[in-house]
Amino acid sequence: MNISAWAIRNPIPVFLTFLLLTLLGVQSYRVLGINQWPNVDFPTVVVTVARPGAAPAELETDVTRKVEDAVVGLSGLEHVRSTVVEGASTTILEFYVGTDTQGALNDTRDAVSRIRQQLPADVNDPVVSRVNGSGDAFISYTVASDRRSVGQLSRLVDEDLTRTLLAVPGVAEVNRDGGLTREVRVRLSPAKLQALGTTVEFVTAQLRALNLNLPGGKSTMQGGEIGIRTLGSARTVEDLRALRVPLASGTSVRLDELGEVVGSHADVTTIARLDGKPVVGFSVVRAQGAPLVQTEEGVRQAVARFKAAAPSDLRIEMVRTQATFTRAAFRASIDALLLGAALAVVVIYAFLRNWQSTLISGLAIPLSVLPTFWVMHLMGYTLNGMTTLALTLVVGILVDDAIVDLENIHRHIDMGKWAWQAAFEATQEIGLAVMATTMTIVVVFVPVAFMGGIPGMFFK
Repeated sequence: MNISAWAIRNPIPVFLTFLLLTLLGVQSYRVLGINQWPNVDFPTVVVTVARPGAAPAELETDVTRKVEDAVVGLSGLEHVRSTVVEGASTTILEFYVGTDTQGALNDTRDAVSRIRQQLPADVNDPVVSRVNGSGDAFISYTVASDRRSVGQLSRLVDEDLTRTLLAVPGVAEVNRDGGLTREVRVRLSPAKLQALGTTVEFVTAQLRALNLNLPGGKSTMQGGEIGIRTLGSARTVEDLRALRVPLASGTSVRLDELGEVVGSHADVTTIARLDGKPVVGFSVVRAQGAPLVQTEEGVRQAVARFKAAAPSDLRIEMVRTQATFTRAAFRASIDALLLGAALAVVVIYAFLRNWQSTLISGLAIPLSVLPTFWVMHLMGYTLNGMTTLALTLVVGILVDDAIVDLENIHRHIDMGKWAWQAAFEATQEIGLAVMATTMTIVVVFVPVAFMGGIPGMFFK
């Protein structure tokens, strides 16, 4: 079937089809995400096991080797690398490219959970997570005030700002930089412990057992069923001081009778400064697959709303964002696309010397590019360096085909045929040749999508 001949005979369906495709393309362009690179899912899983205070040699024997032995038989596993430092063991599992990352994550969790009982009882629960290709912080802010302390600013970031930003679509986590972390320190007195016949380990175990919130069953009241919880954690430092600690002798004493209980802050490990002055910073990490530019705009709007409702003494300033470069690169790519299309139209007119042919060739560009945005939206693609580069390259191919068609149509018109007959016969003559040249370009570029490794993931 000759598509060109059918289109010439039925111009109204063709016009309506391209009008619909153009409208879909314009709408899709408005909602397409903007990233620096395509969303690539790296098949890598990380297993982290923390054991505070444990030596690296001890962790290697008791934790790391057991985790490695448990996961070494997983399907699709290519490499296993482990790093052991004081208090933590990290095992990185690299799977072959093409492996379902979510399936690999679930298999790893199952393998680690099977050996949980073999690990030391005092280790924290193993954390199994996937490597997020967009896991680095993309925007950072600082919070300062002349009236509030660093501790108050830290609580503001942890409790208020974090809750506000996590509600923004595309935000995965908010990390505080600098500041102070609240903690309660219990300094036990060796003399009082010895006088009461107890030890630090016994008191620690009792505190761990008492400082819990656990389900306590259910109760029926007025025809309804309500849940019951056993609350053992202290709400304030004063409540913790008054906590009764059972002793081995069967009696109990207040916690502050065994030592000193004070509200304090954790040791400072990071410091944030802006222009030499201490501040509290926070950075935002986007979720896997979330568009960078749209997520950044959402974060900016959320911070602006929070800043407008916050007290006047708070100064919230943005210090870094990756979206500026990404936005500039995207605009440069679009400018290159528009410039290339405009120059193509100029070249067409310079050779054909006919404004009608130039207009038709110029219309081929937007009528092909705009519907492509709709297809990209359906496939979950974003506007990034790879996709905009592809669009720029294909514009030249579109113009080539249009020029060949129009030149042959004009040749038939010069032979004395009227426009409808000339278009019909000219497209029949070169239709196969145009398809052949286009398919030649296709067979050159399509194999790129089947490349192996990480580069192949980008080209796909």
